[in-house]
Amino acid sequence: MTISEAVGRRLLVPLYAYPATDPEAWATVAANAGSVLGLVLNPSSGPGAEAEPEFVAAAAALRAAGVPLLGYVDTDYGWRSHREIVTDIERYQDWYRVDGVFLDQVGSAPELLPHYRRLAVASRSLEAPQVVFNPGVHPDPGYAEAADLLITFEGTWVEHQRLRAPAWTSAFPARRFGHLVHGTPAAQCAEVPAAARQRHADISYATPGTGPNPWAVLMPQLRCGLRAVEQRQ
Repeated sequence: MTISEAVGRRLLVPLYAYPATDPEAWATVAANAGSVLGLVLNPSSGPGAEAEPEFVAAAAALRAAGVPLLGYVDTDYGWRSHREIVTDIERYQDWYRVDGVFLDQVGSAPELLPHYRRLAVASRSLEAPQVVFNPGVHPDPGYAEAADLLITFEGTWVEHQRLRAPAWTSAFPARRFGHLVHGTPAAQCAEVPAAARQRHADISYATPGTGPNPWAVLMPQLRCGLRAVEQRQ
């Protein structure tokens, strides 16, 4: 299933928590597979040096439930080499059978575009065809052409309320853009998808989590079967 084919799936879930520590969170994502565009798999700020059995089992369970898996890879704003990043993608495929990649800390300047275009081509050649770029801001428009999904916002709920989408985004479908919002009041997490769409981003995710790893905290409405989210859409 490609991102463009995943009609009705609007949540991109970066669940940066160990499956053994919070098994309920992983089971909850599986139970809501029909609403999840993808889960970002992140065993060790990347694939790590070897496969982790608990993540192997969790990935298999999510795959069986129909949740697409995206391997987290840090690109360090263009400072990591092509070979290092490709090695990470190969490890994800060998160990976890991912459907695509979530390239994090992506650059935003036009001079870095050739580097990221090569990475997108490499990922697709490794049978990880769904390519997500996360610069966390609106970058040069060329990044939207190279990726299947471009994360144009990652930040706090307060910052998200002030966000305005630049005019160039209207040249692309809203489904090509996503927002990741942390520090969101729990009751307002269900309102973020509508707020993101007002800013030309069909894909989103919100968590009340804060601190160094806010993504360890699951969106509370997922535990309610997404009823609260769907009522606002």
